[in-house]
Amino acid sequence: MAESEQLLKQFPESPRLLYSRAQAIDSLAESQRSNKYLEEAIAAYKKVMEATNVPHKLYLLAGKRAADRLRFRGFTGKSIKLLTEMSNKFPLDIDLKNQVAVGYLLIGQSKMAKKVLLDILKIAPNSGIAKVHLGFILKTDESNYEESIGYLREGIASREPGVIDGRFYFHLGDALHRTGKKEEALKVYEEAVQEGLFLSVYQRSLYNVNTLTGKPWWDPPNTRYAPDIKILEKNWKMIRDEALSLIDERYSGFLPEMEGLQDKGDWKQLELFARGRKIEKNCQKAPKTCALISQIPDAANCKRGQVKFSVMHPGTHVWAHTGPTNCRLRAHLGLIVPENVTIRVAQEIRRWEEGKVILFDDSVEHEVWHNGSTYRLVLIVDFWHPELSAYQKRSLTPI
Repeated sequence: MAESEQLLKQFPESPRLLYSRAQAIDSLAESQRSNKYLEEAIAAYKKVMEATNVPHKLYLLAGKRAADRLRFRGFTGKSIKLLTEMSNKFPLDIDLKNQVAVGYLLIGQSKMAKKVLLDILKIAPNSGIAKVHLGFILKTDESNYEESIGYLREGIASREPGVIDGRFYFHLGDALHRTGKKEEALKVYEEAVQEGLFLSVYQRSLYNVNTLTGKPWWDPPNTRYAPDIKILEKNWKMIRDEALSLIDERYSGFLPEMEGLQDKGDWKQLELFARGRKIEKNCQKAPKTCALISQIPDAANCKRGQVKFSVMHPGTHVWAHTGPTNCRLRAHLGLIVPENVTIRVAQEIRRWEEGKVILFDDSVEHEVWHNGSTYRLVLIVDFWHPELSAYQKRSLTPI
């Protein structure tokens, strides 16, 4: 870096020397994990873009890297602004436009992303990246399953860099399943397994530790969590009564399921712990249950899980779906369990019992039907997968 600084004193407007300096600062930022150097690198890349007689190729290299570093720093809006300015200067650069669209998706502005993607497909109708992202929006935001299937299929079939991604196979298969094309969905999942994107056809989580045992159902008494599960079962009536007091207060704190997992019906949840942290305002409403969970470290501190009350009303159907990670096991403690309420995990259907825990791996496909006459109430408790080491539990990112 010292050598490039000396050369820059002689040739201060050299775009290539400015770019080399920016790369050096960028490398320093990565090695030292320094936001200070990261912001200096971004400024240095921008200086390349502003240099006199900068070649177009170097302008684009510097600008795209600056935008990437801005996004990494958490300045996604500034990244989008820079990419948009570049795209206006180079309107036929499809990669720039796709990056703008992805930026909008990252900040939850799917309508803006869709507008950009449709503009891309007008000038580049075969852009696979544009198609998979448009298919994703149509499926997740608009529930337009039929149209999303076409875009996702065509985008994946292009095999462009970036389209062979578990998220796109996941949503293509899910859209097919929701439109009754279950055999086609299975073929999509099989293809994803062959691509190394899913652990198995039924286990389709995307945030995984690949060495962990994956099986649909676990026998609570035969796991390391047997003592914790006994505590839950022993105190189930106290837990039930605390949950019922909240339901009697017109579902104080309960919120509708927001992930688009239910086909029909009424399904609400009240989170007590999430991402390894207690939700204080809700635990004030259920202090006894939260005190009990606080005595179970592998549940209370599970950064990839939740603890929550779940109430589901008659007539509800939850689509077949999978959780995001294989790093947890999900326990359901039955509190109020009417007849004709069932859950399928992989290919086996079971039912809840009041005062008893069922334990399963929710990274495996599961589906729920409520054909009973009154609501079903359970306490959901996620435990770290028992095969994770203490180091893994500390270092895994929260979900």
